[in-house]
Amino acid sequence: MLSLRPIRRFCHVAASASASASVASKDCSLTVSNKVFIPKELEEPALVKLKAERDPNKLFHLFKANAHNRIVIENRFAFEDTVARLAGARRFDYIEHLLEHQKTLPQGRREGFIVRIIMLYGKAGMIKNAVDTFYDMHLYGCRRSVKSFNAALKVLTLSRNLPAIEDFVREVLSKFDIQLDIFSVNIIVKAFCDMGSLDKAYLIMVETGKMGIPPDVITYTTLMSAFYKHNRYEIGNGLWNFMVLRGCLPNLATFNVRIQYLVCKRRAWEANRVMNIMPSLGITPDEVTYNLVIKGFCQAGHLDMAQRVYSALHSKGFKPNAKIYQTMIHYLCKERDFGLAYTMCKDSMQKNWFPSIDTIHRLVEGLKKNGRLGKAEAIMALARRRVPPFPKSKLGALESILYKR
Repeated sequence: MLSLRPIRRFCHVAASASASASVASKDCSLTVSNKVFIPKELEEPALVKLKAERDPNKLFHLFKANAHNRIVIENRFAFEDTVARLAGARRFDYIEHLLEHQKTLPQGRREGFIVRIIMLYGKAGMIKNAVDTFYDMHLYGCRRSVKSFNAALKVLTLSRNLPAIEDFVREVLSKFDIQLDIFSVNIIVKAFCDMGSLDKAYLIMVETGKMGIPPDVITYTTLMSAFYKHNRYEIGNGLWNFMVLRGCLPNLATFNVRIQYLVCKRRAWEANRVMNIMPSLGITPDEVTYNLVIKGFCQAGHLDMAQRVYSALHSKGFKPNAKIYQTMIHYLCKERDFGLAYTMCKDSMQKNWFPSIDTIHRLVEGLKKNGRLGKAEAIMALARRRVPPFPKSKLGALESILYKR
């Protein structure tokens, strides 16, 4: 198991002259006039060129040619976009050449810049390069801190290699004067949770708490979500209670995790009660919260309550999103309320939010059986205009409903 003992130790003038002047003035006017009507062609800005270039080879040479251009180098989007497109073309050799060259330039002495290099390597899937960059920072005259450590740690978690993560943490704590912070703990906890090692993740939270790094709301929320997801509800509930008793108030994400658990357990009324408590704590439910509660009532067969929550969503100034429309339309069709389902589906599709093809199929079929052929055809017309379009086979199956006897 991950040992955290090292934490304890490491825990920017005559008539002729006048005539000459007059001639000179005319010549000057002529020169200016020529510049106005025959302007010098301006070179396209480097950022524009980089954005427009699609050839990986030309993109590489263009970026390299601007290695000292601060407008390019300090532009985060230009950096990320260039690396992303080179990675998409699988030109990892170009990425390594560009990023290694950047380290040798004056900006390579800034930790914030090296952190960007580490994260860019991570986004390109070049994990070893990212970790090596952290270890080699002293070669570029750049100091290490927990900030660069966290960046390398976060990239290393992408490997989903728990022993490698443990070895990295252990080595850094023993080799460098770096102390973990709560961000480090949360990265490690999430990595262990994502890979199913929930008990280790929990013990890491306990051990680091004893070492003077108490868990925050993100730590608790990450663990609760993982334990609920793995059907270990008793520990998830215990973490909720423990968090509150320790004076760590839940945030929006924590409430949504809790509500999702209650919905999964078919406890819709309790989920609704928890949502109603949120404003008293200064937390405003979002579209995710409303969608979860609506889904809970729909699953429990309380469509009337789902519609009341849907109405409350509007009264609070929110607008339904694609998921909320999908949930409502699906269950309205299931309960054979095709009139309201039609209204919501039409509204949703006009916003280019399309329910699943199965839900549309059920709606069109229900409208036709209830003698509302015009409304069924209206839904079909909207379905045909979807961008990107539904598969032809799926559209064909929908159209067959309208014309079969």
